[in-house]
Amino acid sequence: MKKKIIASIFLLICCYTYSFAQSTYTISGTVRDKDGVIPSASIYISNYKKSTSTNNFGTFTLSNLAPGNYDILVQIIGYLPYAKNIIISDKSVDVDIIVKENITLLNEVVIKPDPNRLAHINLFKRYFIGQTPNATQCTLINSDVLMINDDRKNSLLSIKSNDFLIVENKALGYRLKYMLEYFEYNYKTSIIYYAGFPYFEELKGGSGKQKKWQKNRIIAYNGSVQHFLKSLYNNTATKEGFIINKIVTIPNTNRKSDSLINANIKKLTGGQLGANRILTFKTDDSLNYWLKQRKEPKELNVISRKDVLVDTLVKVYKNDVKSFNYTDELYVIYKKENETFRNSGYYLNRPSELSDYQISIIKLMEAPAYFYGNGGVMNTKSLLFKGFWGYEKIADMVPSDFTPLQN
Repeated sequence: MKKKIIASIFLLICCYTYSFAQSTYTISGTVRDKDGVIPSASIYISNYKKSTSTNNFGTFTLSNLAPGNYDILVQIIGYLPYAKNIIISDKSVDVDIIVKENITLLNEVVIKPDPNRLAHINLFKRYFIGQTPNATQCTLINSDVLMINDDRKNSLLSIKSNDFLIVENKALGYRLKYMLEYFEYNYKTSIIYYAGFPYFEELKGGSGKQKKWQKNRIIAYNGSVQHFLKSLYNNTATKEGFIINKIVTIPNTNRKSDSLINANIKKLTGGQLGANRILTFKTDDSLNYWLKQRKEPKELNVISRKDVLVDTLVKVYKNDVKSFNYTDELYVIYKKENETFRNSGYYLNRPSELSDYQISIIKLMEAPAYFYGNGGVMNTKSLLFKGFWGYEKIADMVPSDFTPLQN
């Protein structure tokens, strides 16, 4: 009996110490418009499953929040959606939110006909929801909130939403409400950027569905961008199965110098015709050799298998924000899951010993890239993903506070 009492006291002390170390805070505030406070406004935390609504006095409270960076979303019928970024450091935060009426709902709206709207929406679903097995179980509920601008002159398709975009994901068991800030698709480069504010709602289902969803969520999380950035933040990338190498650029030693190539082409053609037309009248082997030399790339991209250490890659920026900056491109290997996208068009060439792993490339577009402990990126256009992370989209996303269950 005495031993049991001692054990219980020890457990209580441990629990108290843990709760003290894990201090939590609140975000509270008031929602109003130009005429006064607004009751029953829906309040969400982007990328999480936490929400609330304002009371009769227009006030709200979101509690039990760890220090970090949060995007607060406000949704009210008849008003423009509202988003505000809030950083919690060492104390709770109180905010005053002022919303504006949605003028387009109050006035007559002139809709410009778009004969290609269906094709644009299909392209959007392909590159926003994705083409993974999970994407086949996703349904876009309200494509009517999408505002599309097809700028053929600049080869850019841009899309945003005037309300929450709703995607029902029956693979992961989420109803995703996504306030789309922008979606951009470049027709020339096929580069895609999108950013916005997601909110996750749990779908209802029996114990069998819940177990299946939890399993699928763990698979979706493991090896994802979110998982990788969290592990970078906590300096646990190697332990969690990531290997970081680089794609480096080296001179092509098989290619002769421009001066030598041009001199030989000029000599063999007598300097009479431009090289663009030579092949139509000249088949000399020497000439063909120098023409092929000119087409050879001056530089080659190769994989450097020397591990990039997190300590040298990641720096503390301020408070709860870290950054990384590098040259060339990061070549990230995830070894705890096999690749499943060989025929997707996103599969990257790799050495034979890496044939079974998920491999991604991160190109730094804006340096440095800033990121948070929850795996979120501050400047969303700073990183361009290729390979497995280019393959995964919204259909494989889980909330920022998702943690796989450990055995």
